[in-house]
Amino acid sequence: MRTAPTILHLDMDAFYAAVEQAAKPSLRGKPVVVGGIGPRGVVATASYEARRFGVHSAMPTAQARRLAPNAAYLVPRFAVYRAVSEQVMELLGRLSPLVEPLSLDEAFVDLEAGGAADDEASARAVGEWLRAEIRRVTGVSGSVGLAGSKMLAKIASEEAKPDGLRLMAPGTERELLAPMPVRILPGVGPATGDHLRRAGMTTVAHLAEAGEDELVRLLGKAHGASLHRMAQGLDDRPVVAERDAKSVSVEDTFEVDLHDRVRVRLEVERLADRCVERLRRAGRSGRTVVLKVRRFDFSTLTRSETLRGPTDDPGVVREAAARLLEGVDTTGGVRLLGVGVTGLADFTQEDLFAQVAARDAEAAGASGAAVEAVAPEPVEEPAVEEPGERRWLAGHDVRHVEYGPGWVQGSGLGRVTVRFEEPGSAGPGRVRTFRVDDPDLAAGEPLPLVG
Repeated sequence: MRTAPTILHLDMDAFYAAVEQAAKPSLRGKPVVVGGIGPRGVVATASYEARRFGVHSAMPTAQARRLAPNAAYLVPRFAVYRAVSEQVMELLGRLSPLVEPLSLDEAFVDLEAGGAADDEASARAVGEWLRAEIRRVTGVSGSVGLAGSKMLAKIASEEAKPDGLRLMAPGTERELLAPMPVRILPGVGPATGDHLRRAGMTTVAHLAEAGEDELVRLLGKAHGASLHRMAQGLDDRPVVAERDAKSVSVEDTFEVDLHDRVRVRLEVERLADRCVERLRRAGRSGRTVVLKVRRFDFSTLTRSETLRGPTDDPGVVREAAARLLEGVDTTGGVRLLGVGVTGLADFTQEDLFAQVAARDAEAAGASGAAVEAVAPEPVEEPAVEEPGERRWLAGHDVRHVEYGPGWVQGSGLGRVTVRFEEPGSAGPGRVRTFRVDDPDLAAGEPLPLVG
């Protein structure tokens, strides 16, 4: 534990929804829900206006629509969120070489390591500077927590929301934590919280008073001992600049169950290619390919195959995923597919097609036949024209020859409704409706949130 509050935790406020409100003047101050908007969609982020209706992340979108039927429901624009996140992380990098990103919208910073702060006054000044700079550069807000440990800094930022700053002075931790609910501590989820409640422990003070032996008896040695330390405000974890990813994966949930085996195969190949794209962006390769299949009855199957060496070759990953699919029964329908790569490494074994040749050679050896090693041809997906309504995703950017930049409010029945406005517009823009195949309307590029 530090004697000065030089660990900073930044948590952006309702990040995806806030970015959409900054980009779309007509949505400012209105309930906004970002996530999957289909029948099986899930809320990724809800604006604070939407949260007043009970909408929250991870809630089924269908339930959110019942709670907030008049909210704006938008499909995520991850490229925009990543761009804003990079701006925020660049600001954090000015403060210290030790920045530990937890996600696009959250990170720890060791201010002491960067010489940015060494006492309460300087830490508070840095926190206020950061909040102001984030607003100036990105147009959205973030909440800052400052404390002598990562756990307390994260709790402080949660207490500061939205758009605030909270500093927990070292030496006051136990007093500040005591009245808080047990769920405020890391690792205490609904099940653990309910177990503690049945034992008469609902606040952090109750945990500290119970003692380590009692918590170990209730929760086991590792969890009980850790929880007792946290209840006393003790946390010695350092800020780690590089968080080593253990896997890379992508998955899709389908609005309608897939029954066509050929379509399932094509989707697996598409996911394999997307997975490799992420792998290459991270500059990594992996040795184990994982296939995830969730069937019509919600049963989830996971299959994996370990290669002879690490790869980032899309052909190899596609082939491995296809082999894994052969062993899965999909006749009842598939609602989710996923492809991942684990066992990550910083290098690639270039000639992994040798593993295919080796396997074929072994088979041929048994029969005495000669086998020529040939790299498998990449499978090309047929060009499938989707219905016109599907091209226009709610919230995504468009541009019209006459009206300029705008965004999709909704589409259906051969029509698409667009609101024409820009981040810097003084007020809500005008709305126009077009045929989905209008030649003057096209997908547009996102505009900067701040001019």
